[in-house]
Amino acid sequence: MDGYLERIGAERPAKADGDALRELQVRHLLTVPFENLSIHLREPIVLEHEALVEKVVNRHRGGICYELNGAFAALLWDVGYGVTLLAARVHGADGLGPPFDHLALRVDTPEPWLVDVGFGRHAQHPLRLEKRGDQEDPDGVYEIREVEHGDLDVFRNGVPQYRLEQRPRVLRDCEATAWWHQTSPKSHFTQSTVCSLLTPTGRVTLSDRLLIVTDGDQRSEQTLTDDADVLAAYRDRFGIILDRVPEVLSPLAE
Repeated sequence: MDGYLERIGAERPAKADGDALRELQVRHLLTVPFENLSIHLREPIVLEHEALVEKVVNRHRGGICYELNGAFAALLWDVGYGVTLLAARVHGADGLGPPFDHLALRVDTPEPWLVDVGFGRHAQHPLRLEKRGDQEDPDGVYEIREVEHGDLDVFRNGVPQYRLEQRPRVLRDCEATAWWHQTSPKSHFTQSTVCSLLTPTGRVTLSDRLLIVTDGDQRSEQTLTDDADVLAAYRDRFGIILDRVPEVLSPLAE
């Protein structure tokens, strides 16, 4: 865990409070990318806290929601926070995604917070889980609304992001949907590669071979046609060292 703290450039908190939680979340978002490269490198995704921490720390990689929030939960436990894994279903154009479509964290300081370092673009700061009404964040205006069955809908700038359950879960509860995300042609993760990281002034994303950089109000796009340029972008932009470019293959072909 000392290596994990070093990986995100953070000191071990003197007190497990809300201020330290915010610092840890921001540093995680700035250093550990959201990426689905394992799916296209044909690497197994192992939903065990130890394996996920090893991937982030020793392999200097990121991951999808289960991996990032699973690893971050282990770090938060280690530095003294109470953490509960919560399942969610992502709002999409066709309605809600499948059960366990997403994984987020409840962190108690003892005030409960919604913490999420695994949703791509999302709140940079923890959200107050019990607050209703607008919550200002560097990424936008967020709101948590109560819906049926005790679930909570999380909104960003008025648009629903995901529906959160409040029942405690464990990582193995997500294994079936994680497998679906890695294998189904209906999963957006199998259709393209993505690697995305928050920066101090914006965000950098490599989607397949399209490099997108936002810096304040400025946005630039560049298509990388050479494999060497793609590998260099993973290395220089995200700190990820690969020996080959991830290849998108149709799950139906396997």
